[in-house]
Amino acid sequence: MGKKTEISNLLAKLPRLGVGLSYRSRFFRDVLQNQQSLDFLEIVADDYLFAPIDKLKELERLTQHFTVIPHALRLSLGTAEGVDEAYLDEVAALVRRLRPPWWSEYIGYTRSGGINIGQPAPLPFNRQAIDAVARNMITVRRRIAAPLILENVDYTLDVPGGDMSEPDFVNEVLAWGGCGMLLDVSSFCSHATRRGEDPLEAASRLPKDRIVQLQFDTSREPRSTKEKPPPPNEVWGVLESIVKEAPVRGVVIEQNDKFASFEKLVDQINNVRELGRRHNRWN
Repeated sequence: MGKKTEISNLLAKLPRLGVGLSYRSRFFRDVLQNQQSLDFLEIVADDYLFAPIDKLKELERLTQHFTVIPHALRLSLGTAEGVDEAYLDEVAALVRRLRPPWWSEYIGYTRSGGINIGQPAPLPFNRQAIDAVARNMITVRRRIAAPLILENVDYTLDVPGGDMSEPDFVNEVLAWGGCGMLLDVSSFCSHATRRGEDPLEAASRLPKDRIVQLQFDTSREPRSTKEKPPPPNEVWGVLESIVKEAPVRGVVIEQNDKFASFEKLVDQINNVRELGRRHNRWN
């Protein structure tokens, strides 16, 4: 695929946003009433593609008060047949509308043999998968100028055909694609724990200079009976080590129905904000 790209000046110059929330519409009123507690929002881009007028008005209200980072789900960057051009056009239009400092997608695929599988799936950790992502990135970059960061896919079983570790694979993908990283800390720790690895040691092998955004959910439930979730303090330990060592621009708190109240969610945000302050990541 040619010479590996160096970390771009675009990544080095990205703003430090702070701590934000993975937005869901059920929190619309709470978000607007707690603007002082949130530094930015991450939205699922697909919720606003081909959206009805009320969803677009909701998005417009959010952009009046927050920096909004779109996270796409179905570009299928790892698919051998290339990205869906029509879907890419819609994502590009949304990115132009929001003018975010960056946007994100998964290091994975959602389409194979022309069939949409419905959710991001992991790639085998091998050279062929890296080449597919790099080829598709050329297409994406021609259409969208805003920096793209890639998220590690959550999975419960290792994909056959891999001959690399997850940290080595991620390093290679980001280097050839010239992208930053969105590290899902909770998922990464779960994968390491399932493989019998020390999550902190596994995280030390990630490309720290490319980690732009983190996200985590300490209330994350196991996705299968085979998955052993790491204890919350282990997730926090990895989170702090990366905030300390990497030029993190933002942290997103994911939430699910286990949160009893929006106030508890704000408590999580404040805890992460204080962690970042200790390591001079944001004001």
